[in-house]
Amino acid sequence: MSKKSHSRALTKRHKVAVAGVAALGAAALAFSAVPSNAGTTTSEAASSSSVAYSSEQFKDLRSGVAEQLAESSLQSQAAEATAAKKAAAQAAAEAAAKKKAAAEAAAKKKAEAERKAKAAASRSAKRAAVKAAPKTYANNLDGWIKHALDIMDAKNIPGTYNGLYRNIIRESSGNPNAINNWDINAINGTPSIGLLQIIKPTFDAYHVSGTVHSQYDPVANIVAAANYAADKYGSIDNVNGAY
Repeated sequence: MSKKSHSRALTKRHKVAVAGVAALGAAALAFSAVPSNAGTTTSEAASSSSVAYSSEQFKDLRSGVAEQLAESSLQSQAAEATAAKKAAAQAAAEAAAKKKAAAEAAAKKKAEAERKAKAAASRSAKRAAVKAAPKTYANNLDGWIKHALDIMDAKNIPGTYNGLYRNIIRESSGNPNAINNWDINAINGTPSIGLLQIIKPTFDAYHVSGTVHSQYDPVANIVAAANYAADKYGSIDNVNGAY
């Protein structure tokens, strides 16, 4: 940095100033070379006049050189200041660009994180909705048996679809309102009712909590009868006739 400054300082003005200083030095030497005991009055007058002129010229030349050097120095300082300002402005612009890029990257990362969180929340909500949605069953013999089997499975009551279906068809032909009014139970005042033709005392004794307390309710009738058959025969699947 120091070498470049010195090189830049030797401008045209500096060269002119150096030449002026050299001329000034030559004039000073000429002045000092004039003998102190010159011969004639005319020579003395001429020498005196010449010396006076050279002294004034020397003073002006020195002043001009000083001004040129000062002006050149100021110009050099101004150029350096301008270059420094330009470098500072460029550095500030680069810093601002980096800051903007970092902010954009952070915003993009945040947006992506929010998108993923929203998607995850949506998936969780869908899973929760599916899990919370109650299972539905058709309002027919197939739906009643399937509903009863789910309750039986939860209550550890044995039985299969085929075992239930076979006994239901034999006992009521699949009619939940079927009533036996001619057997001994009917004579005793407790007719067999419903899909699996269960009498009220048996239904009350083997009714499963969580089902409707009615012999006419198809699901409650199946579950109570299967619970009774499990207690007496091991499973409704083992029943092949009146029970």
